[in-house]
Parts: sequence; structure tokens; C-alpha cells
Amino acid sequence: MTATLVIVPGLGDSGPDHWQSLWERKFGAARVRQDDPNAPTPQAWAERLQEVIEATPGELLLIGHSTGVLTIVHWAARSGGHGRVKGALLVGPTDAEDAGVQSAHPALAAMAPLPTAPLPFPALVVASESDPYVSFGRAQAFAESWEAEFVSAGDLGHINVASGHGDWPDGEVLLSEAMYAWAPPEIDRF
Repeated sequence: MTATLVIVPGLGDSGPDHWQSLWERKFGAARVRQDDPNAPTPQAWAERLQEVIEATPGELLLIGHSTGVLTIVHWAARSGGHGRVKGALLVGPTDAEDAGVQSAHPALAAMAPLPTAPLPFPALVVASESDPYVSFGRAQAFAESWEAEFVSAGDLGHINVASGHGDWPDGEVLLSEAMYAWAPPEIDRF
């Protein structure tokens, strides 16, 4: 069983050298393109994600980074999920409720408050211990409230091009784990 990846970028639409864009090309993933990638709103960004889900056939695995993670959790809270969405890899969730983050990027305030209900599908939250957009403890709290698995990526900044993560081989290992998290127990993954 193989799911189609759905790339859900954050602010600025994850440029061409970002690991999300590299994965889109490498794995033939679908991609969510917002009308204004610098002005997120829960409703508009969740609606665009819903459009991409409806237009993409088969079982799906959502791949969110930064504000893309927030898009996924807002979409799940609004829609209750979708039967073909089998899981999510949530990397570097941005804390849109943090005053320092809002000060640095005022547009992110529109994504607050963040949904804290359990997600309706398995998810893996990956957080850096040195992410300027979310404290490590807050990322852990998000994972706990969303009933998601949690993985420390170590000291990787925001896990983006600026922190040296265009190509992200360790992320592909985590992607593999996320893809198989929802596999029925009778499937041998090894």
C-alpha cells in the first residue's frame, strides 16, 4: 500500500530548494498552493487543502512544514478529517500564539488560536530543539494534544533551507515511518 504525498507548505510556499519542494519532485507529490502564501488564514488555507485532497485520488499522507502544520490541524478541526487521509508528517509546527513569533511575522497571528483536539488520523510531529518559531516544549505539547507521535530532530533550527535543510535525508527516514504508521498490523514493514 502506497499513499500519495500531499505537500502542505508554510509561509512563502517553501521555495524550490526546500525539502518539501525536493520531495514533491522526487516522489511525484501533490502540492497545496495558497492564493497568498504570505497571508495565512485558517479558513482559506484549510479550504485550499480540502480542494487538493478532493482532487488527489487514492490514499493520502499529508506533509506539513511550519505554517503548513497549522493548516493541517485547522483543516482537521474544521472538517473532521477525510477517509482517504491516512496520516500526516508534521515538521516544525509554528507557534502562532507566541508573542515573539507574532512580532517577527505578524501574519501568523491569524492562525491563532491553534486547535488542540486529537487529530482524526495518525501523525508524527518532528521538532527541532533550536527552532526559532516554536519552543521544544511547546512542540511536545502540540503533539500530545493532537495525540501524535513525537520525534526530536536534534539541533536543526527551523528545518528549512535557511538552517541548511534543502535535501533532508533523515527526513526521508521519518517519512517512511509516517507512511507505515497507518499500515495494518498484518503488513510486514521490514
